[in-house]
Amino acid sequence: MAGEKNSRAVGEASRFVVQLRQAEWTAPEREKWFFPATVAVLCWRLMETYEPTERTQVRRLPKRGVYDKTQVGAILDEGYLCHVGFVVDGQPYVIPTLYARAGERIYFHGSAASRMVRSLSESIRVCLTVTLVDGFVLARSAFHHSMNYRSVVVLGQARQLTDAAEKREALRLFTNHVVPGRWEEVREPNEQELRATSVLALELDEVSAKVRTGPPLDEEEDYQLPVWAGVVPVRSELGEPISDGRVIFGTPAISTDRLRRRR
Repeated sequence: MAGEKNSRAVGEASRFVVQLRQAEWTAPEREKWFFPATVAVLCWRLMETYEPTERTQVRRLPKRGVYDKTQVGAILDEGYLCHVGFVVDGQPYVIPTLYARAGERIYFHGSAASRMVRSLSESIRVCLTVTLVDGFVLARSAFHHSMNYRSVVVLGQARQLTDAAEKREALRLFTNHVVPGRWEEVREPNEQELRATSVLALELDEVSAKVRTGPPLDEEEDYQLPVWAGVVPVRSELGEPISDGRVIFGTPAISTDRLRRRR
């Protein structure tokens, strides 16, 4: 899939270069710098976005579709929980689980005995989603009520990690995704714990995001209704840390600043 995407990108860039060369003869000398610069920008954009596929193209309200890798990565990095959908013997399942991103790859995990891990280790195709809710959008009509959100959908085929070093690195990413730097201050998993935890990897090849922002959009005649309308922001809030009762005396409580997501 990635190879096909690269081939399409190279082909598009090549056709663009031919067009530029044909036009180059009529361009003033002072403008010729524009051509290699334009090719460079085109190639950069092809590398920095996910190419929509038949399955990931946002069709309902396409203006909300996002394929920019930086924006997709920011959504994934801000979230904690993903939902993984798959089908076993004709029965669909959707399982919530923790995840972590490493470049163009997502890791997610669960007990080695879980249905999801047993199924995905057999190379069943999956759909992984992450959604962040930013606000309730209250309109003057029931029809136009909505939510402000940021979501990502990833389609692909997950593989189970068998290399011990890669699995350990994925678990480090999980831990530090929740609390940056936590892996470096706690005991690492022992061999028994590693065997009890299965980790799967999913490449970010077929990806799209969808984002809604802003106030409600009412029908013009509804603006005369005496009804409050607007956005009620939704925010996650961290409470004060609560000890488990067995913390060694004098050990400072963890700073909640370490857990705060920064947009």
